[in-house]
Amino acid sequence: MNAKVEPDRNGPAGDFWAALDEGQLKFQRCRACGHAQLPAREECVNCLEADLEWEAAGGEAKLISWVVYHRAFHDAFKDDVPYNVAVVELAEGPRLMSNILAETSALKIDMPLTLDYGEKFGQTIPQFRPA
Repeated sequence: MNAKVEPDRNGPAGDFWAALDEGQLKFQRCRACGHAQLPAREECVNCLEADLEWEAAGGEAKLISWVVYHRAFHDAFKDDVPYNVAVVELAEGPRLMSNILAETSALKIDMPLTLDYGEKFGQTIPQFRPA
C-alpha cells in the first residue's frame, strides 16, 4: 500500500489548502506593491511587506515548463507513471507547480490552459487542461 502524502497546512499554506477544499484556487496579492505570489508566504517576495490578501484565480493560465516522470518521485505515485509535473503561470501572474491533463506529446510552451480540479489522497488539487 502506498503511503499517503499530506499537504503542509501550517502557516500561510493552510489557507491555500483550505481554499482548495472549498473549490477555489487562491493566491496571495501584496496590498503594498500589488505583486501576486505562490506559494503562500508571510511576506511579499517583491517588497517584503507583510500586508497580503488572498485572491481567487480566474482559471486561465499558460504552460511555462514541464518534466515527465517515468519513475515515481515518491512511492505514493508509482501507479501513476508516466506523469508530468508542470510549472503553470496563472493569468494573474503567480506560478505554481501542477500537472496537465493531456498527452505529453500535446504539451507546448505558452500553451493556453484552463483550471480543473482533481483529487489525490482525499485532497482537492489544482490541475490544468489545454484551453
